[in-house]
Amino acid sequence: MPPAPLPVFDGHNDVLTRPDHAGIRAGRDGGHVDLPRMRAGHLRGGIFAIFSAAPDMTMTPTRQPDGSLAVPYPGRLDRRDAAAHATAVAGRLLALERAGAVRLGRTAEDLDAAFDGGPPVAVMGLEGAEAIDEGLEALDTWYGAGLRVLGPVWSRPNAFASGVPFVFPSSPDTGPGLTDAGRGLVRRCAELGVLVDLSHLNEAGFWDVAALEAGPLVASHSGVHALCPASRNLTDRQLDAIGATDGLVGIVYANKFLRADFADADDTPLARIVEHARYVRDRIGIAHVALGSDFDGASVPAALGDVAGLPRLLDAFRAGGFDEDELAAVAWGNWRRVLGAWWDGAR
Repeated sequence: MPPAPLPVFDGHNDVLTRPDHAGIRAGRDGGHVDLPRMRAGHLRGGIFAIFSAAPDMTMTPTRQPDGSLAVPYPGRLDRRDAAAHATAVAGRLLALERAGAVRLGRTAEDLDAAFDGGPPVAVMGLEGAEAIDEGLEALDTWYGAGLRVLGPVWSRPNAFASGVPFVFPSSPDTGPGLTDAGRGLVRRCAELGVLVDLSHLNEAGFWDVAALEAGPLVASHSGVHALCPASRNLTDRQLDAIGATDGLVGIVYANKFLRADFADADDTPLARIVEHARYVRDRIGIAHVALGSDFDGASVPAALGDVAGLPRLLDAFRAGGFDEDELAAVAWGNWRRVLGAWWDGAR
């Protein structure tokens, strides 16, 4: 008799910001995530991102004079516009909870309830803190609404830090780190129990967060720079710091951040996701490897397709040398530990 399917927790999706977000409950014709496909793929929980787009979000890489490829760097957002948009997106998630379709992840017990068969757990995350004022008064409101994960930046500058623009090949050392307001934001997140997500932060900002010792270092949806030298991926030194703080890396599924050629190619094999996970495991340990798809925010391998394809991904992990205990940690246990550390360790 085959083993029971593994419950999966995913570190990042963008479904709430898609134009057809109203189809999350009953199902959507396209995209990657909705509740019926979550059930099919045994996705029992995840971080649902709230992202405020800039007016011009052209994301076509262009060749630079030095031969590198760079995605245009969107400018700063007006805080009032970002707050209005983010509030509406958060309302979509709260409406799903009110309808009984999901359980908002506010405590570690909410994660455990989803693992044990309750409604899927949806953790509210801000991807970029443009909706937060520099005085941080709005942060308490967001916490009260259910916010439990915050990335200070997306890949653009704001009042708190500089994001890492998409450049290939490039190190993540692309500009200045946290501002004074950014340091205050990280400290207040630690006090409240809001996990600070480093995935779109440049290297200087990464080290600034590390120096504050606010909690385990976490990159929710990133790859390995040694395997794909894109600015968005993590260097060995960053990986070592994540391991040293008992943090984790949610391995991204985005084609271009998996491949050595940065090609956004649908024929990217699932083995590339496994390769990035194995690199992190072998360097800093299995306890620091997790999943962070970027579903509905990036193109992913056709062999995966969407969230319903997660059993195929786990089979690829098995074929790539991961045993069942390791898979259980990658699929759920590591996210449970690190989210619990940030939430229960609020100070």
